[in-house]
Parts: sequence; C-alpha cells; structure tokens
Amino acid sequence: MRKTWLLGLGFLSISMTWALYNAFVPLFLANYLKSAAMIGFMMTIDNYFAMFLQPWIGHRSDKTRSKYGRRMPYLLIGMPLGAVFATLIPLHTGFVALVLFMVLMNLSMSIFRSPTVALMPDITPENSRTQANGIINFMGGLGSILAFGLGAPLYKQAPYLPFLCAGLVMLFSLVILKSFIKEPIALTGYGDGSSNPFQTERETRSPIRIKDQFDRTTLFILGAIFFWFVAYQGVEALFTLYGTKYIGMSDNDAAFSLTFFSLAFLAFALPSGWLGAKYGKKRIIALGVLGLFVIFGSIVFVKSVLLLRVLLVVGGLFWACININSYPWIVATGREESIGTRTGIYYFVSSLAAISSPPVLGWIIDMFGYPALFASASLGMLLAALCLIGARNDNRSAGTGAIDQAPPAIQ
Repeated sequence: MRKTWLLGLGFLSISMTWALYNAFVPLFLANYLKSAAMIGFMMTIDNYFAMFLQPWIGHRSDKTRSKYGRRMPYLLIGMPLGAVFATLIPLHTGFVALVLFMVLMNLSMSIFRSPTVALMPDITPENSRTQANGIINFMGGLGSILAFGLGAPLYKQAPYLPFLCAGLVMLFSLVILKSFIKEPIALTGYGDGSSNPFQTERETRSPIRIKDQFDRTTLFILGAIFFWFVAYQGVEALFTLYGTKYIGMSDNDAAFSLTFFSLAFLAFALPSGWLGAKYGKKRIIALGVLGLFVIFGSIVFVKSVLLLRVLLVVGGLFWACININSYPWIVATGREESIGTRTGIYYFVSSLAAISSPPVLGWIIDMFGYPALFASASLGMLLAALCLIGARNDNRSAGTGAIDQAPPAIQ
C-alpha cells in the first residue's frame, strides 16, 4: 500500500488545483461577465473535456507502450502543462487571456487525469483495489481541505499565490510518481527497445475497442453511476439556494452545512474501501444507494438546521460507500488491458451527469418548489438501485475475460 499512498499525492495535487479553480475562477469571470448562467457555463468546460477527450486518452493509454510505461508519458506531459496554466490563470490581463488559460489548463488536466486514475488498478491487485481507492480518495479530499484552508489566506495576500502553490505541489507529486511508481512490466514491456513514448502495441491477444466494453453488466453499472451522480451533483450545485431560500439559512451557514457531508465522506473513505473488499463492492454500493435514498427523502420533511446537518453527516457516510467502490467495480468487469478505456467511460458518464443535473433539477425546482430538490435526488438514488439489480456481482466468470487474478508483480 506504500505505492498507493504515494500515488495519492497525485490525487491530492489534482484535487487541490480543482478546488482552487472552482473557488476563485468564478470571481475572475465575474469581473467580465454579469450573467450567473454564463459564468456557470464557463465553469463546465472541464466536464466537456471529460466527456469527449478523457475516454479517448484513457483508451489511448491502454495501447501505449514505452520505456516509461503506459500511463506515465501522459503524466509527464500533462502535469507540467497543467501546473503552468493553472499558475497563469490569476495573472491574466483580460477576458480573452483568462478564457485561453482556462481552456489550456482544462486541456492539460484532461491529458493525464484518466491515466493517473488508471494507475491505481495497474499497480494494485484486484482484491485490494477498493482499499486503494479509499486511500486515493482520502488524499484527494485532503487536497481539497488544504486548498480551502490555505487558499483563502494566500488569496488575500495575492490572488496568484494559491495557484502557484498548487502548481508547485503538482510538479512535486510528478517527481514522486516518476521516481517511485513503476508499472507492471508484463503490461508495459514491448521487448523491442523502442523509445517512442506513444508507440502502440500491435500484437495483443485481441484489440481493445471501446464498443466492446458495453456488455450487459457494464451498461447497468453505468446507468447506476449516471443516476447517483445526477442526484449528488444536483444537491451539491443547488444546496446553498435550498438552504437560503427554503430553510432560511445565511449564505455562510448554507455553504458550511455541506462541509458536514464532505467531512463524513472523507472520514469514511478508508473504512468503505475495506468493507467493499470484505463484503463485495456491489453489496456496499447498494447499501450506500439505499441509504441515500432514505436520507434524501427524509430531508424533504426537515427544516431544522441541526437535524439537517445530522442527516448530511449520515449521507456523507453512505456516499463514501458508493463513490469509493464504484470505480473499482467498473474496472473489475473488464479485462486488465482495458483499464484506461473503462476509466475514460466512467468519466464520460459521471461528467454527463454533472452537466445535465443542475439545469434539470433547477427546472424541477422552478416547477414544484425547493422541496423537489431532495425528492428528485431521492428518486435518482431509487433509479440507481433499480440499475444495480440488473448488474452482476463484482467479477464475471473467468471465461468472459474478467479480472480473476492479481496483476503481475510490480517491478
């Protein structure tokens, strides 16, 4: 697990950068745009890259063969570029420069995000991947907390300081990953000594094609992922409006209330990974989905701030059961050689939910009032639970190419 904690540094730097981006870039945009809807649209650029670029990058990394491995070439290119453009964002001199730096940063982050995530199952035996995913999500959550805790005072001193620090952390984490993370030689070696970092392997046991990944179990899992992310993303995006307009909270109290959900998720990230390994990923995910179905449905009838926060704490625990185990499950239903491809598909579906959920749930609120937010989120979890019924358990039979052995020893 030592390598998993080191890999977690990469996720810490990614989460720190995105947390700062989401917190402060809207303030930069507000200097040029008066429409909140337009600002919100500009902030979804990353989701569009995730939908259309990350599946291709993940698929491409599966076929990459180099002396650096399958995933590392993308990190070596994307992470330095991401650090540079993130640092340049607060140094913009006008709206065009700001948008240019935003687009280039999002493009750079998309180059290495799927390969970085795919590194976890590459270097981790299948029966340990839920614990490993708990570790890297814990590190990612820690990065967000550091961004909020240290970013605000640094921003007051100078707007560029938090972004500069995030860029330096990203470069430091790249050095650590390059120095200590070695991919399995059976998956990265090609035997001909070629130094082309993007040479693709032509002699595999069968080609990895995106369309071949959509078997019955995968489709049901992706359906569940879409519906629970619709519920989660809608609540996350619209909760402060719900708290202020319906509960009567102040802006700060409403925003602070979401912290209870996030901290509970962070605290339960490691235990939920252990539970998934011990009792099965599908079973723990189902527990989380049904738990959030009840929690979101109960919040509809709650107007007490104290009780609301208690329910959010419990909801964060259930969300950890879902989010920590879902990615290892989608990877476990495919071949070892298709990890990057399936990682990209996972990001495509979750990003599609992130793009569609806020406007759809916002429209529902306009039609039926603010209580409809959590009623809709509860319905989303119910639909996710129905999708889970159609999905098989953690692995398919050996004859279908499922992962039933640990990957080769890490060199």
